[in-house]
Parts: sequence; C-alpha cells; structure tokens
Amino acid sequence: MERAFHSLSDVIILSICCTLLLLSPLYLSAQNVTLKVNLRGVYQSNVSLLSMTGNGIFKPIIEINGVSSGTTTPLVIEKQFFPGEFVLRFDYKENAASTPYPSEKRLLIGNQDMELWVNPKYCNNPDSTWFQAGELENTAYMTFAEEGFRQKEKVALLQDFLMNYDDTESKFYKQGIREYEKRRQSYNQWLTGKMEKDRALFASRLYWFQYIPAISMGGTETDRLNSMIDHYFDGADLSDPSVIRASQLTGWIDTYVNMHGQMATTVSLRDSLFPEAARKAIEHARKGHPEVYGWMVDYFYRGFEVNNIPAGMKVLEPYLNDPACLTSKKKEIERRLQGMETLVAGSKAPDIELKDETGQQFRLYSGSITSPYILLFFWSADCSHCRETLENLYPWQQQPEINRQLAVVSISLDETESEIKAWQNASKYYSQWTHLRAEEGVRSKVAADYYILSTPQMILLDAGTKTIIDLPGTLQEIKSAIKGEQ
Repeated sequence: MERAFHSLSDVIILSICCTLLLLSPLYLSAQNVTLKVNLRGVYQSNVSLLSMTGNGIFKPIIEINGVSSGTTTPLVIEKQFFPGEFVLRFDYKENAASTPYPSEKRLLIGNQDMELWVNPKYCNNPDSTWFQAGELENTAYMTFAEEGFRQKEKVALLQDFLMNYDDTESKFYKQGIREYEKRRQSYNQWLTGKMEKDRALFASRLYWFQYIPAISMGGTETDRLNSMIDHYFDGADLSDPSVIRASQLTGWIDTYVNMHGQMATTVSLRDSLFPEAARKAIEHARKGHPEVYGWMVDYFYRGFEVNNIPAGMKVLEPYLNDPACLTSKKKEIERRLQGMETLVAGSKAPDIELKDETGQQFRLYSGSITSPYILLFFWSADCSHCRETLENLYPWQQQPEINRQLAVVSISLDETESEIKAWQNASKYYSQWTHLRAEEGVRSKVAADYYILSTPQMILLDAGTKTIIDLPGTLQEIKSAIKGEQ
C-alpha cells in the first residue's frame, strides 16, 4: 500500500490548497457580500436593492440616492439576506431636468462578491448590462433557463396534447404516451444532472421547480388533471429553507392552486377544493424544513383571507400549535378563527364611532340610516381587489330600487399620505355612500372589533336591529342574502 503523503512538504502544500479552496468565493461563508454597481447611460439615478421576504414581498434593504453616471457604487449585503432573489431598482433621470423613471432587474445573490455594469434604461438587455467575468449565480441560472426551455418545449407540447385528447384508446394516443414518457424521463435526467453540476450554487436549488412528474394519461380529462395534482409534489425539495427567498416557490404553488381552480365551476365548489389543496400542500411541506412548512401555512392564510374562504381558515387551525411550523401568521389566523365564531349571522354588530369624510361624527347605532339594510364595506384605496368590488357594487347599489333598500357605509383602513389622498378622491367619486376612515388602519379599534385583517371585507346588517345577516364575499352573495330576507 502506498503512503498517504510522501513528505512533510506534501502535507503543507495540501493544507495550503484546502485553505485556498475554502477561501474561494464559492465556498466562503462570508459575513457580507458586496455588489458593485457601475452606472452608465443616464444622467443620474437613485439605486435601491430589495430583498425577498418570507411573505413573498420584496422590501428595500439598501437605498442610495443621487448616483451619477460613470461612478461605481458598492452595495454591502448582510449575511441575513442571502442567498436569495433580489430586485435592483433604479429611479433614473436622463438629464438634470427630467422626471425620474423606474426600472428593475432581478438578481440571484449567493456567497460571491459581484460587479454589474448597468444602463438602467436597458437593465435587462445583455448588450447594455452585464456582470463581471466569472460571475456564478446569475450566469448559471440563465444558462439553465435557456437550455431548459429547449429541453422542455417538446415535452410540454406533448403533455398539452395528451391532457386534452379525447380518444384515449386510439393507437395514436398510446404512441403519444410512449413518446411523452421517453422525453419526460430524458428531460428529468438532464435536470438532475444540472442540479448535481451546480449543487454548490443557490441557483441550483431552484431548478427542481421545472421537474416534470409522472402523470396517468388514462381516463377522462378530469382524471388526468387529478393525476397531475396527485403527483405535483414529486421531485420537490422542501427541505431547503432558502427556497422561500425566491419568487419561484410562490409561482409554483400558484400553479398548483390554479389546477384546483380549473375544477371549481361554482363558488361553493371552490370553497371546498381550495381548502383541500391547502391541506395536501401543507402536509407535504410538513415533512420538509420548518421555515418552508410555516411559509406554506402563511401562503394559504393570505389566499383564504383575500378570497374570504372560512373553511380554509379551519384547515390551518391544527398547524398553529405545532412547534415545527414556523408560521409568521399565527396571531392573524387565531384572530380570524375567533372572528368566525364571534361575527356570525344572528349576532349583534359592534358599534362604530368614526368621523366621515366631511369631519362629522358617525355612529352606527344612532339610527340615522333609514334603509332596511346596511352594508359595511371595509376597504383600502390601494387594494386592487377592493377597486374591482367597488366598480361592480356601486352602480348596482345606485339603482333606485336597490338604493331604497340598502345603505353602504365604507370604512377605509388607509394610513399613508398617498393612500389617504387616493381615498379622498375615491370618496368624491362614490359620493352617495357614507365614507369613514379608521386612522390606525388594521390596528384600529373598529378593525379589531370586526376582526378585519385584510381588505375587502363586507358585512350585511339589519339596519333596525344591527343584527348581522351575512358576511358576503361577492355582489351575488349580497343579492342572495337580501333576497333571502324578503
């Protein structure tokens, strides 16, 4: 047997090589990473770096104003924020007198210091914006995405054909299945190889989102869709907490939920399918990392809150006291569950005392409203779902026969200066309603009394007794509730 080392000098040389390897950008576990931004092509720009939070929202962590063209600006990123996905935002001016214009570039940042030459006007054009030679994360992900598109294109076309084909017993269809399986397996082997090749990079942890699971192509189109849903989590790696710092996870789960939505032909069916989707997804995440497990609960909480699906909230309840579930929404979910037990049809509505848009004091129990019904509409001016609801609700309610029956009291939860201005403008447009604003927003007494955690929320009352009739989520549900009372 040969000696492991020929001499002391061999030991020293090997030790030095190992040290250099550990100190290389790929393996170094640095406290901070620096991104140098070389600005070009514009007069001046404000530069911001936004990091993705566990809630799927990008929040600024570095903001530098007045960066001039031709200068290099170092952005020092603290260890707590990477690896992950970032947005580099520019608010640039083409000349001294021009109005700032925004542009954004998505980045992956790992353990490597980076340098970027960028023209904000064309920040996503490789001819005008590029990284230093040897940059790892973004180069690897771009290469994967380009190769993956070519590899996956034919497989996706075959899958689409097979999912929608009607004659599942034909030779043509069965031949298509064989070809699809051959290509699917070949693609997944390529994918696995890429993950192994780039395993030291954060980018490689995002490759599995493109995995193609096996699907049973027999039966009806619905059977095939159910098979796709049943196998959706095949190949998923939920043991890595860093995936919650990338937008791909949200998009991947959105697709899973939308598959269930394809089968939801009615609101009631939606309200049963989505909670079941949540239960299955959370159970899969439960086997992974506690942060991913908690993220999954948070994701479905937000969806159930926005879409007013109480049955979904009940699905989340068993996970709240699991110490392995690192949800950031435990208090909000508990409040919503408490509200579901408190604010029910037949219970008395809490009183509301707020000033309206003219500064006059409003009190719900004052008896000033003479219509048989009152709709409390909690909303925010910057909420797109709220605006969509308003655009449908207001013209319907303004019909004379409806207006005599139903009075609307809108309660704004807007807090910032821009939100308040938008609320004031909206109040003028929807001038026939009573408009109130809770100055402390979701932290206000009225929001607490009515368990309002997000907007829009609607509560239908009997105007005489102030008894809750219904908590409608749509205009159609308002119509049905009023019709049911008559």
